[in-house]
Amino acid sequence: MVTRLALLGAGRIGKVHARAIASDPRAKLVAVVDAMADAAAAIADAAGCAVSTIDAVIADKDIDAVIICTPTNTHADLIERFARAGKAVFCEKPIDLDVARAQGCIDVVKETGAKVMLGFNRRFDPHFQAVRAEIDNGTIGKVEMVTITSRDPGAPPVDYIKVSGGIFRDMTIHDFDMARYLLGEEIKTVMASAAVLVDPKIGEAGDFDSASLILTTASGRQAIISNSRRATYGYDQRIEVHGSLGSVAAENQRPVSIEVATRDGYTRPPLHDFFMTRYTAAYAAEISAFIDCVENGTVPSPSAGDGLAALKLADAALKSATTGTVVTV
Repeated sequence: MVTRLALLGAGRIGKVHARAIASDPRAKLVAVVDAMADAAAAIADAAGCAVSTIDAVIADKDIDAVIICTPTNTHADLIERFARAGKAVFCEKPIDLDVARAQGCIDVVKETGAKVMLGFNRRFDPHFQAVRAEIDNGTIGKVEMVTITSRDPGAPPVDYIKVSGGIFRDMTIHDFDMARYLLGEEIKTVMASAAVLVDPKIGEAGDFDSASLILTTASGRQAIISNSRRATYGYDQRIEVHGSLGSVAAENQRPVSIEVATRDGYTRPPLHDFFMTRYTAAYAAEISAFIDCVENGTVPSPSAGDGLAALKLADAALKSATTGTVVTV
């Protein structure tokens, strides 16, 4: 069986997913949709498929599933339309920037029985998965503390900041999902401190560019998150899990993992420059997992419910950062 897919959105992340689809022999990209004709044509030409429209994709009975990479404010509507059309849906995070709208979308998903998977790609990173495997194997005992460092090489354009939903809904949301994935318990309280240290224009747009958070579960397990929109040394992505019997950590990754020693000291190559290269394997594994859902009827994970949980944590973090209080989720 070959799963026939349509790609909605031919921007940066759309290109990443198009490459991931091409890497899986069980998947075939058959249509690309984008308001920018040149962008859609570029991916369609490379994949040997057609440029299409949303209505045409919905009507095409031969298309099994869609990959949604369009702007955030279109996600919920598109998920609902394709769920009602009987197609499986993979959608980039978040479902929506508003919790109530996201919940309404999930209600439609439940009503239709559609398979919907959310794009929290870091769960599929082989290094982070290896950390989770050590937790599941009991190697470090009971999880007590999780530390997540996630820093971008540079801030996005202010025009993007204005429509992104803010650092907690746009950037930290990945870390909220990873914290839930590693803690093994739902987070009950959020304490966040945020500031504008990178670019004053980000503050003028009503957002932050630097944040530190402490998340706590009902049993007292903690996750500590460090975010920055500026890491001059590269894309900084690290996690450590401390448990009752020890700890396990995933270090930063480099395109080439070597170390050079000379009389001047030890040097290593720079880190990956951003998510497109750092998480190449994760994106491929993510699409592979989605194909498994379509072909074998497995339960999508991360689910739309996981997306809603992370969004609620983002809202709690924003409230905590702006009020200076600990917020109960």
